[in-house]
Amino acid sequence: MTHRAEEVPRTVGAVPTPGPSARPGNRTPVRGRTVVLTGALLLGAALTGCADGGAAPVEATPRPSAPATAGDGRARTSEGMLLVTDFGADTVTFLDPSEPDGGPGRSSVEVGTAPYGIALADDGTAWVATAEGVAAVDTATRERTALIPYETGTGPVTTGEYRGGGMGIALSPDGKQVYVGVNVPGGNGTLEVVDTGERRVVAAVPVGRRPFDVDVSHDGRQVYTTGHDSFDVTVVDAGTWRSRRIEVAPYGTEGGAGSWLKPHYTAVRPSDGALLLPFEGERLAVVDPGTGRVGIERMTADTHQHGAAVTEDGTLYVVGTGPIDPAEDEGPSLTVRSPGGQERVIPLDGPHEDVAVSADGRTAYVSGGFTRDGYGNGISVVDVTSGEVRRVAAGERPLGIAVL
Repeated sequence: MTHRAEEVPRTVGAVPTPGPSARPGNRTPVRGRTVVLTGALLLGAALTGCADGGAAPVEATPRPSAPATAGDGRARTSEGMLLVTDFGADTVTFLDPSEPDGGPGRSSVEVGTAPYGIALADDGTAWVATAEGVAAVDTATRERTALIPYETGTGPVTTGEYRGGGMGIALSPDGKQVYVGVNVPGGNGTLEVVDTGERRVVAAVPVGRRPFDVDVSHDGRQVYTTGHDSFDVTVVDAGTWRSRRIEVAPYGTEGGAGSWLKPHYTAVRPSDGALLLPFEGERLAVVDPGTGRVGIERMTADTHQHGAAVTEDGTLYVVGTGPIDPAEDEGPSLTVRSPGGQERVIPLDGPHEDVAVSADGRTAYVSGGFTRDGYGNGISVVDVTSGEVRRVAAGERPLGIAVL
């Protein structure tokens, strides 16, 4: 484990004040994403795809969608619907997970190129990380109300696994700031801070490479970015915007035998604020963000893992995307891990990416998109008690997912 000297961030305009000590409004945090190739092709994809890998956006005018409506013409956006990002398109899609086709209320809203992560605010605004900027979507009217350009230069706007722009995204507990991890192809990323009232970037902090995920401590004082290609978590102080690097590499870093087994997503444990990072269905890295200590616990799914979420009772949900080595590893799955470490592994049909959990904890929603080849265009709805899985149609290559 190594630590990086404190880095002084770049500040754009006024520096936002840290949020008050409070729990996030979203009681089932989402963090916020898989491959099925064969033989040597799959191993080659693992070695490269989970390794390193235009035009400036402008402020947007609202773009109305065409949602399903009730008899009085109002859009139907009911509690319990899902909102997913369509990484293979430039939209987010509203859908009813109880209906195989997404229900009569299904519709899509244009947000920006290759949308990735999503964070839902208590006021009904969905904040979406795209290649062009951070989009704000009014979930009641189903329209994009803003597209906030990044301060970080990311090159031409592109699509695909290695595209520049926003990846992980999270909200401060008070909802006053949005934190987005911005990928810079071929270089280190930044954490950009958006003032949700003024709708502009107010600070940018250097972080690790390809920031797959962004999380916030329960008291709002720290922000965590997960650097996929730098094998680390960057801990950012939300008052001073200074940062510390914690290496998280249970299989080694660049040049080692397992250097292609990298961190993807992080969940913040409610009981003590520890950071939970799953690796390969074999190891769970438990990080103390204060001391930088990294402990390792055993996992059992034996599959390449991406998305992770934890509920208030401490249950951890981890998405398995499929085998690195088909001759030895297991297929796609969802791991349900109790606070005591007991695990249930529920098989899934095909690669998946991220996971969200219903408010009552009975249902997990797993996005069928993936940052690499082998993705599907649906959501797997998992009954956590019985293990029953059914499929719901979604948008094109769904990655990020939130429960409305």
